[in-house]
Amino acid sequence: MKIIDPIYGDYVIDGILEELIYSNPVQRLKGVYQGGASYFVNEKWDVTRYEHSVGVMLLIKKLGGSLEEQIAGLLHDISHTAFSHVIDFVFENRDEDYHEKIYDQIITNSEIPYILSKYGYDYRSLLLDNSKWSLLEQPAPELCVDRIDYTLRDMYHYENITIEEIEIFLHNLIIIEGKIYLKDINTAEWFVKIYYKEVIDFFMNPLNIYGYDLLAKTLKIALDKKIITMNTLLGTDEEVLNLLRLSNDKDVENLLNQIHQSVKVEEDTVEYHLHRKNKLRLIDPSVFYNAQLIPSSEISTEIKKMNENAKRKAEEGTYVKIISNEFIS
Repeated sequence: MKIIDPIYGDYVIDGILEELIYSNPVQRLKGVYQGGASYFVNEKWDVTRYEHSVGVMLLIKKLGGSLEEQIAGLLHDISHTAFSHVIDFVFENRDEDYHEKIYDQIITNSEIPYILSKYGYDYRSLLLDNSKWSLLEQPAPELCVDRIDYTLRDMYHYENITIEEIEIFLHNLIIIEGKIYLKDINTAEWFVKIYYKEVIDFFMNPLNIYGYDLLAKTLKIALDKKIITMNTLLGTDEEVLNLLRLSNDKDVENLLNQIHQSVKVEEDTVEYHLHRKNKLRLIDPSVFYNAQLIPSSEISTEIKKMNENAKRKAEEGTYVKIISNEFIS
């Protein structure tokens, strides 16, 4: 198969990767929006988990990662439920890691182990211990492919950065002992700035916070009333929405009617209707400087300041004032 990716270019994929891409668990991700509730309040926020998962696989390949790590990258998000991280708001799970908690179960009960075994791989050793995949995942505040791809993909798709900027950034990545670092402080400053456009300006956008809050309340009621189950949430966003719409439950219907693309909100710390905090996400990528790796904030006062501002904003949360949430046809 040929993959035409807007960020990393064209690739021909075959063998085990092609078979995994066509598997049901990966194809389901085409119907799961990466931004959770974002798409339902702004149709432009439409990046899917599928696009991200394939992108992670391609970036690992581009950086020289093994076939095994490409497989792990492709499959790292298949346990995301419908609406992605909205489920974490349903359960008030501040670590936002529900998909990680059910990953082993989802993999084990899928066709993935069979596909891997056809090519001589044991799924347990390949997929159930991400610590061996140092390109794919690293603890914050360092860089990893997962963190890089969702930032570049969202910010490019939402027209905050150009493909030329992305190419310069990728050219300035270096791999040392299987981990990703940066060649210079200018590249670090650029990425830190873009990362906070993602996790502060986008994730904590008042409209995003509104959508998450309303959809989380809807799902909580639907789960409590057994209109849906946790198993239902292993479908696509649209499949779950259809069940909610067909439930004829007044409480669910009332909330769903307030989630649409004509909503108008603003941030207001005095006259607000809801307040939400997101998981604290900080970035401080190490730079190869004077023949050693140094956290970029120790070199750049700009990065240090951006980190302080991001931490303060994440701790404060977002205060949302609803201007209008009546549906306008």
